[in-house]
Amino acid sequence: MPLRPLYGHHELRARLARSAQDGRLPASLLLQGARGVGKQRLAIWLGQLLLCERTAERQLTDPCGECQQCRYSLRLVHPDLHWYFPQLKNKDSDPSDADVAAYRSEAIAERVEADGLWTTPSGSEGYHIRTMKALVRSASIRPAMAKSAVFILGDSERLVVQEGSADAANVFLKLLEEPPPGTTLILTTSEPGALLPTIKSRVVSIRVPSVARVDIEAFLDDAAVQRRLGTTSREETIARAGGAPGSLLGADSAAASYAAARRLLDAALQPATPAGSAERIKTAARQGVAGARGAFSDMLDALTVLLHDRTRKLVAAGQESDARRTATALVLVENAKLRAHGNVSPQLLGASLISALHQTLRP
Repeated sequence: MPLRPLYGHHELRARLARSAQDGRLPASLLLQGARGVGKQRLAIWLGQLLLCERTAERQLTDPCGECQQCRYSLRLVHPDLHWYFPQLKNKDSDPSDADVAAYRSEAIAERVEADGLWTTPSGSEGYHIRTMKALVRSASIRPAMAKSAVFILGDSERLVVQEGSADAANVFLKLLEEPPPGTTLILTTSEPGALLPTIKSRVVSIRVPSVARVDIEAFLDDAAVQRRLGTTSREETIARAGGAPGSLLGADSAAASYAAARRLLDAALQPATPAGSAERIKTAARQGVAGARGAFSDMLDALTVLLHDRTRKLVAAGQESDARRTATALVLVENAKLRAHGNVSPQLLGASLISALHQTLRP
């Protein structure tokens, strides 16, 4: 299967299925929620549900997964399930609709090859005018195989409908306001505030909530996810997910933040020896300069997770005094976070924090 199963969102899925069966599902939807919470995968699930041959006749709350429509949808080759997401601009200055479709198919294939586990698009990726024109023309064509068609636009805050002629922008907005009969448009976003007001006014917004712990655990048990994430502390990983397991997949920057946090914590736990002092000084020096406050703040967030994980382990091991000291250390980190928002050198703040953590954790 090219995509991972959809983990979680059981109540929302049931509501969407009932609305679809009752004919109450809006034609233009916006799924909004935290990054990594599974909005695009949920949109694909909904698209599969709407195209499924057996859903309506059996009053199913999930696609059957067996009919021809479902098989094609799951392989991402259904001609009436159109999945768009931000891409780099095509090198061809004036690509045809066929070129746009081929370019999009290549990008979908890349996500398939990555076991259906994708990360946040880079800042240089977006929706470009040729893509939007091709999408609008596709929506004007009758469904090829099913009775309806579904268009999914992931990370829709990257839409740039003003690019090019005003006519192109107006055509897309008109499509969003009045999709052709039997056509459903599903937009997703982690940044609803970044969406154009003209888009937000034309869609019905649905909040996608955090994923429950039991479903995050199921996600982490997925063999493809395990290959991607490697071996890490399960409790730490669940805490890092913050209810949005897809956020674990990306982020080289997140991995760097946790690596830096581990180095700082390890340095603070070094004994009060010349070698230990040297390690703390070296670690503080690695915190960067004032311009690196964003990365420093990310490291502090990661450090909070590590200390929570350490506290739980100490409690489980019956080391209550060490657990209390670690819990106290969390207050030091929270204070450092507040100071990091000011004009403070990460090196100086890091040195002060390492010293305070050392005194707290190793009395």
